[in-house]
Amino acid sequence: MKNTKTIWTAILSALAVGYALLRFRQLTDSCLWFDEIFGAHAAGLEWGGMLQLVARDLIPPPLFYALLKIWTALGGESLFWLRFFPVLFSLLALFAFYQFCKQLKLSSPAMAVAFVFFAANGALIKYAQEVRMYALFLFLSIVSMWLFTRFLHLGKNIWLLTLCNVLLVYTHYFGWFVPLAEIIVILVFQRIKIRQVLIMFGLCLLAFTPWLYAVFRAARLNSDIRQNVGWIARPDAAEVFQFAFDLIEPFYFQASSAAAGANYLIAVPLLLLTVAAMIFYLSRFNELSETGKVNFWMLAIFIATPVFPAFVLSWILPVSIWGTRHLIMVFAPALVLTGAFFERIKPEILRIVFVSVLLFLFALAFIAELRRPPQDFIWCAWEDLAGAVEPDQPQKIYVFEDLVAYHFWFAVKNEPLIQVAKIEGVEGVAEDKAYFLPRGFDDVKKVGLDEIEEPRFFIAFRDAEFNTEKPPLKNLLKKGYQVGEPKTIEAQGMKAFLVEIRRGK
Repeated sequence: MKNTKTIWTAILSALAVGYALLRFRQLTDSCLWFDEIFGAHAAGLEWGGMLQLVARDLIPPPLFYALLKIWTALGGESLFWLRFFPVLFSLLALFAFYQFCKQLKLSSPAMAVAFVFFAANGALIKYAQEVRMYALFLFLSIVSMWLFTRFLHLGKNIWLLTLCNVLLVYTHYFGWFVPLAEIIVILVFQRIKIRQVLIMFGLCLLAFTPWLYAVFRAARLNSDIRQNVGWIARPDAAEVFQFAFDLIEPFYFQASSAAAGANYLIAVPLLLLTVAAMIFYLSRFNELSETGKVNFWMLAIFIATPVFPAFVLSWILPVSIWGTRHLIMVFAPALVLTGAFFERIKPEILRIVFVSVLLFLFALAFIAELRRPPQDFIWCAWEDLAGAVEPDQPQKIYVFEDLVAYHFWFAVKNEPLIQVAKIEGVEGVAEDKAYFLPRGFDDVKKVGLDEIEEPRFFIAFRDAEFNTEKPPLKNLLKKGYQVGEPKTIEAQGMKAFLVEIRRGK
């Protein structure tokens, strides 16, 4: 017995080491992208300015940005230090996940399978490395479920649970689904504790009131939520299957819209294998202990409470709110259940076959990930091109998209001689409206093409080719300017150009 316990401890420890290594792998291989820049931008402001900027964005509550501000004050704004911040919360999430499994009295084999899924999940690896609130959101949601399970079974930690849920809803608006699920669980299984849980929910709401007021004031300044999330697709069958793949697929995650939604040769058989394990589990459901049945339904409620409303509201509301990142709080209960599914397969020889196939698919996925070439993202081109502008004299850089403007501004924000401006209204120049400069942000001036009078400046834009017969080069030639030789970076089937423009003689 002691040797068996030692073996399982060693297995779980090895999986924990693998979990950490995967989150540090390729951590700084790519630059910060648009939403990450927003976080670094907010963290660099004074406290009042930070809160105002985040409130005007409407989408994120401020806790992540406040913690990031403290983090950068301690260690600066290097790429590694910024990316290490979400990784830290991801590592803490593993500890919370372990405690959650223990509180549920998950067996060592079931816990090991759950750890394998949790460690290798591609979506969790991606959001562990992104300077956004999702790693913090994952950590706090698991802590909340762990503390709630203690409260459900032992009647302990209600005040710690309340504090955790306050932090949770200040991290992401979807955090409200977690205490809502906890209320549902109490109503179903232990109504005698409903008063304490309702007080917890009320205190969360009371604590959140100042932020609701701040957002209400910010929303009156002609802010439109559709600008933030209007691009999100409504969840049809394909989107639901994509979410299912995200829940169970190891290592891979769709990094951009140009990439495949999943490694289907791995994801499809893995999903079928998991569904088969679930069927075996449900067919023997009556053999579970009463505690096991309660835990199953509690985990099912933790999964269903966010997923079903998010699906329905995405079809009812003017805009969709569906997204894997928004639903990241369901990964822990879903993967705990997955571990239980595989552990309950009978007879033992069949369980060995299932787990062997599972590990084989994970090994194939890992090999595929190692063989996948590094991805070059077009947004990283702007940082590289900004380095080509010499700040030895005043320089003006005109761009044509908010996305490009924000990346360029961030790259040169510490160079007082370089100014970035955006030219608007140039017909024939496409712009991705999913990205827009922060509301109330005026460091990038917006001008019309007719307002440009400088004898010399730079422009930065992206296109499939450098063509003086197309906008924006065609427009500048008509104004009497000469176009210099472009500096070019190619990525994702596009080319990014930085071009010097001079008044013709």
